Amino acid sequence: MSASNVMLAKKWEPTQDPTGWWMSEKLDGVRALWDGQRFVSRLGNTFPAPAHYTSRMPRGEVLDGELWMGRGAFQDTVSVVKSGADKGWDRVFYKVFDAPRAAGGFEKRLDYAREILSPSASFRIGLTPPATVLEQTVCNSPDHLSEIMVYVLLHKGEGVMLRRRGSAYEARRSSSLLKVKVFHDAEARVTGHQPGEGKHRGRLGALECVTAGGVAFRVGTGFTDVQREAPPRVGAIVTYTYQELTRDGVPRFPAFVAARDYE
Repeated sequence: MSASNVMLAKKWEPTQDPTGWWMSEKLDGVRALWDGQRFVSRLGNTFPAPAHYTSRMPRGEVLDGELWMGRGAFQDTVSVVKSGADKGWDRVFYKVFDAPRAAGGFEKRLDYAREILSPSASFRIGLTPPATVLEQTVCNSPDHLSEIMVYVLLHKGEGVMLRRRGSAYEARRSSSLLKVKVFHDAEARVTGHQPGEGKHRGRLGALECVTAGGVAFRVGTGFTDVQREAPPRVGAIVTYTYQELTRDGVPRFPAFVAARDYE
């Protein structure tokens, strides 16, 4: 299975009834496919995980999941998994949300993933697994979805994922997998750097960007001090969140998320 052919989510619309769907937290980690030997990004890049980490993963099995270090730790996760060094991997968890090659619907595939990742699995005698299956909860009503969403956001999470019960694994953007977020997210190309003022004098003030539709705008919030010192290069593709679009298509309240080179 190619890493570029992973299952991608569509956006949930409030008019869609989520009752009966599986709910899980939308993790702010790095998407990675375990191909049975290594972790691979959606672009086919290998994440250089150390041997002491990969040796605890099931050989010959394909899993889809997220390399994750906790809520709000996306940049830390990227730094660790791209570094090629052993340092930090002891804090990285692999949260599994599917087993693409396993037989049956979604629930049976997750059962299979739990089986091969269980402490009693023959390959893992004496080893602590770095991977666990992401918790799933059946949605009882639209209000139930709202309650879970509020809980996740209050705990600084990103949002909620919805998965249709019994659904197949589709190697494309699928209506059986939906993401629920309060803010929209999108990608834009960096066209320039606006210098900072005041406390940001001498470093980045805002990124000058252009959307896929050619609309120019600036992103001035969401950066760490380190990112302001070394901002994404001109030409880089960045992910940002926004509340809504103006009549002219300009994102309102845009905030920087990341330059997602490995996704």
